[in-house]
Amino acid sequence: MPPNRPFSSSSGRPSRITSRRSPPAGSVAKPPAAASRAGGGPARPTAEDDGCERLQKVLAAAGLGSRRSCEELITTGRVEVDRKVVTELGTRVDPVRQQIRVDGERLPNPKRVVYLLNKPVGVVTTNFDPAGRPRVVDLVPGDNRLFAIGRLDRMSEGLILLTNDGDLANLLAHPRYGVEKKYHVQVAGVPTQESLDKLRRGISLAEGKARAQRVDIRSQHKQSAVLEMVLDEGKNREIRRMLAQLGHKVHQLKRVAVGGLSLGNLLPGQCRPLSWSEIESLRTAAEAAVGKDGRSTRGAGGPQAGRGPGPGTGRSREGGGRSARPTRPPRGPAQPPRGPARRRRPGKASTWRKPRGA
Repeated sequence: MPPNRPFSSSSGRPSRITSRRSPPAGSVAKPPAAASRAGGGPARPTAEDDGCERLQKVLAAAGLGSRRSCEELITTGRVEVDRKVVTELGTRVDPVRQQIRVDGERLPNPKRVVYLLNKPVGVVTTNFDPAGRPRVVDLVPGDNRLFAIGRLDRMSEGLILLTNDGDLANLLAHPRYGVEKKYHVQVAGVPTQESLDKLRRGISLAEGKARAQRVDIRSQHKQSAVLEMVLDEGKNREIRRMLAQLGHKVHQLKRVAVGGLSLGNLLPGQCRPLSWSEIESLRTAAEAAVGKDGRSTRGAGGPQAGRGPGPGTGRSREGGGRSARPTRPPRGPAQPPRGPARRRRPGKASTWRKPRGA
């Protein structure tokens, strides 16, 4: 389930605002140093703000999505602090001493947790299912409000992470960070080397081109084969659609690793909490794909070099950018203009245009 769909009830149904309220007078006061800087952002916190955090950060830590989606909750008037609507970004709050509500419900302040689950076939990756089918969140113990990082369709199985940490979910799910996911895929027939090369170069889908970082044949039989595929971004039923275009139906799809994490000895339906070192290892690997300025380092010698736009080369592909086009020399004043803009003199044929009837 994508982390940018906040839920406000225990059933997980997304809430809907029926009316928009403007913040009343006397809403949450700004800290003394909240004057805007020249860049337009809020001022740095002072010693008087100890124990306070930005409101969008508190919401993301509670599992309501990424910080950007939490900023939308604030600006649309869905967040209250001490029963007063807050719509200004950068407002600092104390989650321990102040009451924070989203759509009228008190915001819990749970401990940040991440679970690794071996999802069985037939379980859906969603927090709300009208059909009442089993959900991935039903397989995780505790009463924390969790959501899945990424998605596996109902007929797929394997490793999926569930958390209440919106920032970590954004790091692992957003394609700009290039966190690799490894799959074992059993298909009908045995793909040729040409088909494997097409998967590496990319297959055109409705929402754009999708390609495998690496793909190899693990084992093959007379009428089927098992592929090992590594992708660094995810689209809806991406692997199944890519292979379907090559004429190979997927019989079984299992995700076996995300980043440096693997299923290990977990049986289908079993889960375990990640240790602090495992969580930090995932976070560090994801942040390594972007520079200090927040821009992707792909194509600039970073971990995903050759995949993203590089300076002056356009979007590079297969480890190399487009060759630079030669610049056209400037037109001098002595060069005649293009097209029929220049008229011929009566009775005299032009030297640069063939006269009519000649």
